[in-house]
Amino acid sequence: FKMAAPKKYDVVVFGASGFTGQFVVEELGRVTSEEERGITWAVAGRNQEKLNQVLEKASATIGVELKDVVDVLVADVEQEETLNDMAAQAQLVLNCVGPYRFWGEQVVKACVKNKAHHIDICGEPQFLETMEFKYDEEAKKKGVYIVQSCGFDSVPADLGVLYTVKNFPGRINSVESYMSIHTGEEGGVGHFATWQSAIHGLANAEELRKLRKEMGTKKPLPKSGPKLENRGPVHWSEMLQKWCVPFPGADASVVRRSQRFLYNNGENFPYPRLFSLGYFSHEGPTQKQMEGASFTMQFIGSGFSNAVLEDGDYDGPPNMTIATQVEGPEPGYVTTPIVMVQAAVTLLKEMKKFPAKGGVLTPGIAFKDTSLVERLTDRGVIFSITAPAAST
Repeated sequence: FKMAAPKKYDVVVFGASGFTGQFVVEELGRVTSEEERGITWAVAGRNQEKLNQVLEKASATIGVELKDVVDVLVADVEQEETLNDMAAQAQLVLNCVGPYRFWGEQVVKACVKNKAHHIDICGEPQFLETMEFKYDEEAKKKGVYIVQSCGFDSVPADLGVLYTVKNFPGRINSVESYMSIHTGEEGGVGHFATWQSAIHGLANAEELRKLRKEMGTKKPLPKSGPKLENRGPVHWSEMLQKWCVPFPGADASVVRRSQRFLYNNGENFPYPRLFSLGYFSHEGPTQKQMEGASFTMQFIGSGFSNAVLEDGDYDGPPNMTIATQVEGPEPGYVTTPIVMVQAAVTLLKEMKKFPAKGGVLTPGIAFKDTSLVERLTDRGVIFSITAPAAST
């Protein structure tokens, strides 16, 4: 599927001078000066001076002079024509401006209108599902991909579930995932904007329920065998030998939407459950905190072996389990830029492997037939099988 007129830039990083945006600029600078030299790109935001400073700082960090090859565009979420101008020049916009519930829709709208693909790193379920509700049809008509949650929220969870299913020799009945964030001696914190997004999401949970009702996504997916037992607010995991609490992020919402899409398109699906913990500060983490931090997300899949399925009407408990994991560096500001940039490269290089001809998609749906898992593993966000499928 080809865009009508060639765009001036393959990628524009919007919100490049924000806390997360500056790390995305660094990572894109690294990748385009190493293996992806052909990619043309620009940075965009409200303040030209700040954008120039971001390019200077990124150049110093990665040891490559970006100013000669990266243009600076002025675009402001409160000035629609500047967003249209930006989107008209971009094949793909990487949108780093959050909280998305306040600033996100304007950018999505401009991208759909001007036929630019759009990738965000949003962890706000209400925004994500509202965009699907409002723009999915139009994006399909225009052949535009709006791919959501392409950061630590929610690529490890969404693609981790699909990776688990893909490596299971039989039919998966359930997948549980456990996330642990490891901080080094310096401790670890998230950035205030991330916390703000989470708080507004919690405050507006009622709107999300109404939206799901309207979209028809409240209808439960059909049962695929024994249901996972409810874990309660705190539970002990035998496998991890740790106490766990439920994770409040967007992962569960994103994974459920991928599973629903796959089910509606005739594919089998598991039931995910997600667990985790975390805290936030106004400054965001220091360089030292980021260097010391990492995450591990573990998946336990259980289901039925091919042998049992061949016998036909087996209705006992699952007889096989598999364990997989995704591990990587500090989640918010090291893993997220790696994931966002590799999602961008994959979209530009492998769009023909995407489903449909556009639309508002979760990462699991967009990337399930691409090489994104391999690309991420090469960049240090590593998918692996920790315990091959075995009979229980």
